[in-house]
Amino acid sequence: MDSSCSNKFDVIVIGGGIMGSSTAYQTAKRGHKTLLLEQFDFLHHRGSSHGESRTMRATYKKDYYTKMAVESSKLWREAESEAGYSVYTSTDHLNLGPAASASLKAVIASCEKNSFPYQVLDHGQFADRFSGRLSIPEDWIAVYTKLGGVIKPTKAVSMFQALAFQKGAVLRDNMEVKDIRRDGVRGGIVVCTTKGDKFWCRKCVVTAGAWTRKLVGSIAGLELPIQPEDITVCYWKIKEGHEEKYAIGGDFPTFSSYGDLHIYGTPSLEFPGLIKIILDHGCQCDPNKRQWRPEPDLGSLKEWIEGRFLGLVDGCAPVSMQSCMYSMTPDEDYVMDFLGGEFGEDVVIGGGFSGHGFKMAPAVGKILADLALAGHADGVELKHFRIGRFEENP
Repeated sequence: MDSSCSNKFDVIVIGGGIMGSSTAYQTAKRGHKTLLLEQFDFLHHRGSSHGESRTMRATYKKDYYTKMAVESSKLWREAESEAGYSVYTSTDHLNLGPAASASLKAVIASCEKNSFPYQVLDHGQFADRFSGRLSIPEDWIAVYTKLGGVIKPTKAVSMFQALAFQKGAVLRDNMEVKDIRRDGVRGGIVVCTTKGDKFWCRKCVVTAGAWTRKLVGSIAGLELPIQPEDITVCYWKIKEGHEEKYAIGGDFPTFSSYGDLHIYGTPSLEFPGLIKIILDHGCQCDPNKRQWRPEPDLGSLKEWIEGRFLGLVDGCAPVSMQSCMYSMTPDEDYVMDFLGGEFGEDVVIGGGFSGHGFKMAPAVGKILADLALAGHADGVELKHFRIGRFEENP
């Protein structure tokens, strides 16, 4: 080990967003000396782990995510029990779309394969259940499940960081990592920051979000196809007198709508009288040079709102817009794998969560900790998340 390397750890986690914080919690609770490094302030708003709400659901077109989501819903509750407070509010969940939609058919097939309970509602059944709140065209159906919900992201990140700290983890923010290298003398890994700090560890986990591609490229010469995208989060005004119909705590669900557009939303929670409805589409961006001026084309989203919400949500314009980032892979599957090369299994990568990862954070943290500490993760089909798939399907 370099003589200037002053601190030794079993595990260093690089990136203090939801995935890194969950991973640090997992390694620390297993008794391993853990360091969590974040390049900005903890709980910053420059990445993908901040904001007011994230959706919980287990209905996926790809069947290997359903089991992960079910496990995550249980792990959220376990972490909340340890922390003594809640970050996840349960609701039901709806998937909407044309009856002929390939996406909805895939969702149903995934539920069947996983023996995950669901109900298909035709137009009439949907009208009976959601009369006066939501409407769908006659040729649409809905897939209704009991596992949905809303997660408070900033509070959730804080929870995992607090739990990691309670378990003995060291947390350091404003520590940008510039290099990760092998220790040629002692073995293990040396992590270097732009401030000149050097830390040694047996295992390193990189969960750097939108900065993963840049960091991995600089240390290993490997070009991971993880593309950051700027996403606009929109909040719309519920018309006066109808707020309770869409409020959290009743029976209004989280929802996803398929078809020509993918649109999703949550019940009214974070801002009284407002409901979050988002077009699931962004623009490629450089995470260090974002414009911070949301200028989305909302015409199709406005039309969808007017058609679904019976005029009870003002679709003329959102009253609030916020900027967030996705880190997209070409197939929209995660990256959870060893870096390989000279690093072998001593550096683990977790990234490319493609706009549907936050809900999975407890399970992802467990998987990444398993890979780092045991060299394998039981109960998950890691073939879907290997780095090598990009070489096979560039």
